[in-house]
Amino acid sequence: MKSDSAREAVLGRVRRALRDTERTPLSAVPRDYRSTRPRADLVAAFCEAVADYKATVDRAAADEVVSRIAGIVRDAGARRLLVPDGAPQAWSAALGEEFELVDPEASTTALEQVDAVITTAAVGIASTGTIVLDHGPGQGRRAVTLVPDLHVCVVAEPQVADDVPAALARLDPARPTTFISGPSATSDIELNRVEGVHGPRTLHVLVAPSA
Repeated sequence: MKSDSAREAVLGRVRRALRDTERTPLSAVPRDYRSTRPRADLVAAFCEAVADYKATVDRAAADEVVSRIAGIVRDAGARRLLVPDGAPQAWSAALGEEFELVDPEASTTALEQVDAVITTAAVGIASTGTIVLDHGPGQGRRAVTLVPDLHVCVVAEPQVADDVPAALARLDPARPTTFISGPSATSDIELNRVEGVHGPRTLHVLVAPSA
């Protein structure tokens, strides 16, 4: 066909143009532009970027995590909470004394009655303020972070990566991943922002030395 012959003609010219050029192995491409920032700088940059997405971000000491979660949930007026399997047992033990804990395997219909979900994360990305879930222990299946109105996510400082390539290097490509940059939001043609259309209206990120 005519289109095929035209394509071959173009590719032939490209091949002839490259025939005598020097080839540099991909492994020899310098990567000096990639630098590793100190951990404190990474965490500070992550918190700043998360806040830029209109999410609430707080720092907490390791022994303050549970009490801070309870305070966040209490201030939001939430009563029914979901804590996924694999989250620290101290969370469920403490939160269960004040709030109603919902079965982590609750149906999608039941999730509509859940006020807040409390999860860990897989990775945090400093350059973009993005949280990545791979739905492993403590993160729950994707539906539990899309249906409740409030998502409280605890990110451990060692989980913060500098940029997207560094974050992807930590993830298992065989696992499902959810990238979260701020609360659910969309806008119409007049740029009127609406939150909560396809996920939580409120994202509260708690950064601690460990989850």
